[in-house]
Amino acid sequence: MFDVIIIGLGVIGASIARELSRFKLNILGIEAEEDYACGASSANSGIVHAGYDAKPGTLKAKFNVLGNKLFKKWADELHFPYINNGSLVLCHSKEDIPRLEALYEQGIRNGVDGMEIIMREELIKLEPNLSESVVAALRLKTGGICCPYEFTFACAENAQKNSALFRLGERVLSVKKDDEIFIVKTDKAEYKAKLIINAAGLYSDEINNMLSEKKMRIIPRKGEYLLMDDKAGAFFTHTIFDLPSALGKGILISPTVDGNLFIGPTAVEIGSKTDVSVSQEAYDVLLSGARKSWSAVPENRFITSFSGLRAHPEGGDFVIGEAEDCKGLINAAGIESPGLTSSPAIAEYIAALVKEKTGAEEKEDFDPIRLPIEKFRLMTDEEKKAAIERDPAFGHIVCRCNIVSEAEIKEAIRRGGKTMDGVKRRVRAGMGKCQGGFCTPEIAKLISKTAGIPMEEVTKHGKGSEMLVGSIRGGEV
Repeated sequence: MFDVIIIGLGVIGASIARELSRFKLNILGIEAEEDYACGASSANSGIVHAGYDAKPGTLKAKFNVLGNKLFKKWADELHFPYINNGSLVLCHSKEDIPRLEALYEQGIRNGVDGMEIIMREELIKLEPNLSESVVAALRLKTGGICCPYEFTFACAENAQKNSALFRLGERVLSVKKDDEIFIVKTDKAEYKAKLIINAAGLYSDEINNMLSEKKMRIIPRKGEYLLMDDKAGAFFTHTIFDLPSALGKGILISPTVDGNLFIGPTAVEIGSKTDVSVSQEAYDVLLSGARKSWSAVPENRFITSFSGLRAHPEGGDFVIGEAEDCKGLINAAGIESPGLTSSPAIAEYIAALVKEKTGAEEKEDFDPIRLPIEKFRLMTDEEKKAAIERDPAFGHIVCRCNIVSEAEIKEAIRRGGKTMDGVKRRVRAGMGKCQGGFCTPEIAKLISKTAGIPMEEVTKHGKGSEMLVGSIRGGEV
């Protein structure tokens, strides 16, 4: 019997688990995929939004601003990459300046600090690569960028450090309530709990609808991106937005915490909850949209394209809190953008709600600190020498594009990255210009050896994505 079962361990579920682990609670997290952050959290822009664009009075507006203010504290404690680089919302016509001013006033109503409208002369000093059409911008000093999957891993690791239990690769088949107890059946086991937290992302409507008569509908909204190499981040320092539309914040241009630059996302509602394909049509839309703000987009700097699905709620706003007709079911559903930014505040809110319902006491020995994997590429020469003396595997560079050592990859595997994508997201092996062209075979061997699994069982992202089927010479793979 668990006090709380969290269904879904993307950034929302992992953040909630981290906050709940502050209390004397028996916590279980269940995730359908083989690793954390495999859904929207894996193909996320990583933008820490200031909070100017959400409609005042909505949960999006409330939790965005609160989450933004918590981000540095969480980054300091959990040691995930975060940069307060600031954002710019561009205006391309003097006739549209009133719209920019309206966004400023909306930001004021939402409680956003550090805003100002600046004209082209000052704007070009900040970002000289902007196109000639840009006449003004709303500057947002509290905007930032982070690594969404490293953030998720950090929350999950810290929750586990503080006694939360997780089951990965288990798909929830049914949830029912028997008197005051919830029974959760997965494809591998059955669990009981006093409370259910629904953080199932695209599938949060299905979990809610198993228990509540107040039905929910989540609409998959695909966003495609183009990623440039790790030198392209020098083109822009701020995150560059266009004036938003009804479908979202438009085509943005942003540096990443690792020095890349990306363009995107598109916003297309689709019927599938699994279709993350990319298309030439989206490439053309992204390139055209980016050239509006950056006329000299260098197409030879693109290294990959990717897409993600956002859990767009039919009502438009986050669905957060206890279901009216099913006590003990707490939803954190329909969490699309600005969900990443909002996640620390959502986690604190739900943890407070659980504390109120259970009367749980805080732990005296809760440890808020999670230490990161040591990154060889970020070390000084003296630190590199010391690391190699301590562990010679630091001296063996497996991923040459991103200077990732064997020692880092082994640690990523020990921390749960037992797939190619799991290793990639933890230490960036395979994320460089060659996109794993050179390092993939060696990473697969390290996964096999470190995780103790046959080479034929090494996968890209879980069952059904095996990398190898056997040896062409009949020997060991």
